[in-house]
Amino acid sequence: MSRGLSFKIAIEDWEFEQIHALNYKTFVQEIPQHGVNKEKKLVDKFHEENSYCICLRDRKLLGMLACRSKRPFSLDLKLADLATYLPPHNALCEIRLLSVEKEVRGGRILVGLMNMLMEYCNEQGYDLAVISGTVRQLKLYQHLGFVPFGPLVGKPEAMFQPMYLARETIVQNLNSFLEQQPRLKPAVKDSVNFLPGPVRICEAVKEAFIKTPVSHRSDRFLKDIAQIQHKLSQLVNSKCVQILLGSGTLANDVVAANLSNKGKGIVVSNGEFGERLVDHAQRARLDFKEFKNTWGKAIYYDQLEIILDQEPSIKWVWAVHLETSTGVLNDLSKLKYICKKRNIILCLDCVSSIGALPIDLKGVFLASGVSGKALCSYPGLSFVFYNHALSGQGLPRYMDLELYSKSEGVPFTHSSNFIYALQNALNLTLSRDFSINAKFAEGLRRQLRALGIKVVAAEEYASPNVISFELPMYLSSETVGARLENEGYFLSYRSSYLLKRNWLQVCLMGEYDQRDIEAFPSILASCLDMEEDGILKAK
Repeated sequence: MSRGLSFKIAIEDWEFEQIHALNYKTFVQEIPQHGVNKEKKLVDKFHEENSYCICLRDRKLLGMLACRSKRPFSLDLKLADLATYLPPHNALCEIRLLSVEKEVRGGRILVGLMNMLMEYCNEQGYDLAVISGTVRQLKLYQHLGFVPFGPLVGKPEAMFQPMYLARETIVQNLNSFLEQQPRLKPAVKDSVNFLPGPVRICEAVKEAFIKTPVSHRSDRFLKDIAQIQHKLSQLVNSKCVQILLGSGTLANDVVAANLSNKGKGIVVSNGEFGERLVDHAQRARLDFKEFKNTWGKAIYYDQLEIILDQEPSIKWVWAVHLETSTGVLNDLSKLKYICKKRNIILCLDCVSSIGALPIDLKGVFLASGVSGKALCSYPGLSFVFYNHALSGQGLPRYMDLELYSKSEGVPFTHSSNFIYALQNALNLTLSRDFSINAKFAEGLRRQLRALGIKVVAAEEYASPNVISFELPMYLSSETVGARLENEGYFLSYRSSYLLKRNWLQVCLMGEYDQRDIEAFPSILASCLDMEEDGILKAK
């Protein structure tokens, strides 16, 4: 855990020494509340009664706050009749000395300290806390859920606002605060992005994106986009590809539209995104039936063949290649064989698989992809790959792939910024060793199982870049996910289908520092230990 943060209650002498030093730095040098001294240490007058929630990295104190319940509080000495200002409560404590080192101030450490406070208050039975909040940070305190009351207290050079915080509102306010963090302050530089998107963007892609836009009608742009289309086709072994301005949802809508004149079909689902293909088909009013499989399992290929043999009227099959929700990699070669054997059209959602592993789309009728996942560019472009002549008669113009192929240039407005960012990302992808992330993922799945954690996808059909894992029901994926964010690891857990199943998800979309992946299991284990011990039970 050398690169991560840890949150705990201070018990060691060396921790208290750093607490006194940070106390001095904050409440003498920054906020002139106490006098200077040669030792540059400030021992709080209630030190022996305080419990300190602290944040450490490599035995260095980065942040702290103190909590105590013995009366009188420091606020009792500043504000008469304190009880008259407070809402009904059972047990009261006072929060003091909230401080974070200047160079690391930001939401992650602050939210971690507040989480630690919540855990401590739960253990002690406190349901209301009071604090003297510096007037310099009133907006921040209110974001965290503190409610101001009474007049200002203190000296003119160091004024404070009395505030209280109710235990039952703290989780809601912390979640809201976390959601606002991108607007309040960007994530720290060393955070690890294990999200399915937006993914980590390298400097070469960023530089291309911020260049001055060029016309999508210019000779240079037409030449470059044709070259990019060629490279995309080369990457997946398809004859043609069209690039659209929009997400993977748009690309799948285009696939659905181009199936509208292909007769009856079957949509295969074994996860959230297979079920979304069913929704695409319904909205496009396709003639189809759903072949529903168990989430987290491979497609029941034998049963699929039986259905196709029993219903010769079925002319097409539409499935997800890499089911992002579960981390299951469906067998492309089997699907191609099943369809080719029966002269049936095969369509695929390849949104999460393109750029993550070698793909051969030869013979596939239509397939969707995007710029913002394993290709490691910005979200905003989607692709439809195809190998056969298409008829777009009666389709909306933007969805008519035949219109694209017959156009002498680019038929509709394009963003050169997105295109050139994709170009640089694609050049890196074409030289990528796909086996690296696959080895990382294999090792990570093994370590998760060693911790007693259930990985959703079995090893024989696990994807090389998406690992969904399930926590026991007595643990909370939402709380553990937030705790991991405090440690600098950003996982997917907020989607409704993940929350419903108590799942967390690691996505390796691109290239990663092996040290980040190796450190993750121990950091996760520490978060799970805290939860299992009952420290994170308040939700």
